[in-house]
Amino acid sequence: MDRRSELSAFLRSRRARLTPADVGLRSYGGRRRVPGLRREEAAWLAGIGLDYYVRLEQGRNEKASAAVLDAVARALRMNPVERLHLHRLARPAREPSRDYAECAVPGLQRLLDAMPATPAYVAGRRTELLAWNHPARVVFGGILSLTPTGRHMARQVFLDPAARALFVDWEVKARAVTARLRLSFGRCPDDGRLKDLVDELLDRSADFRAIWAAQHLTSKTHGSYRLDHPRIGRFTLPYRALWLPEEPDQLLIAYTVEPESPLAAALAAAGAGSG
Repeated sequence: MDRRSELSAFLRSRRARLTPADVGLRSYGGRRRVPGLRREEAAWLAGIGLDYYVRLEQGRNEKASAAVLDAVARALRMNPVERLHLHRLARPAREPSRDYAECAVPGLQRLLDAMPATPAYVAGRRTELLAWNHPARVVFGGILSLTPTGRHMARQVFLDPAARALFVDWEVKARAVTARLRLSFGRCPDDGRLKDLVDELLDRSADFRAIWAAQHLTSKTHGSYRLDHPRIGRFTLPYRALWLPEEPDQLLIAYTVEPESPLAAALAAAGAGSG
């Protein structure tokens, strides 16, 4: 995996999901060999030359302006998250290398520990869990009990049968962590550890290969997951994700627990037992 091949795959996938009718064009020439818009149609809609667009889609155009990229994003009906991802892939910022082990922002552990009834943890750009509180251990103990090298949510979701059983709507979680890895790569294309993780998942998981190839992107900051916990049973866990200004690659994810629910009772019992 590298930035150029990722840019090429991303633009091809955005073309493939559109039909001429979607963008107000008439279709000529009978049945198409491949789904979606042709390159010449994408170039025409963006107001740029075909050769220029082809070089951009092949990752060979290193000088595309922000205006051109915005035009391509509009032509291919990209949402704001996709547009930003395109800019990051096509015009990578010259920043210091981020190929290093992540640590949670100092002081966050005290904040997490101050939420005794709220499962919460901090996740890094590679979906590694960097810090957590006791309620999070009650809910996600199987993952948090692993060594640091195994404590990646993406690795567990795709490679650990127990994690697959925990998330009732497993595919929703799988798409979310895959999108997180893809967006992280757009921000940090020089992160060798991130590349190694993606390459490992591509090699070991057919499900990851399929979801990665679909180029699904999302940057949701709230929602909910249905969990089937081996000791607590089934419950729905709403969440809110907050980006950390001091370390924009890290997310603080906090879950809401319904009062008087089985989970609330389990957390109360666990808290009493740890006191």
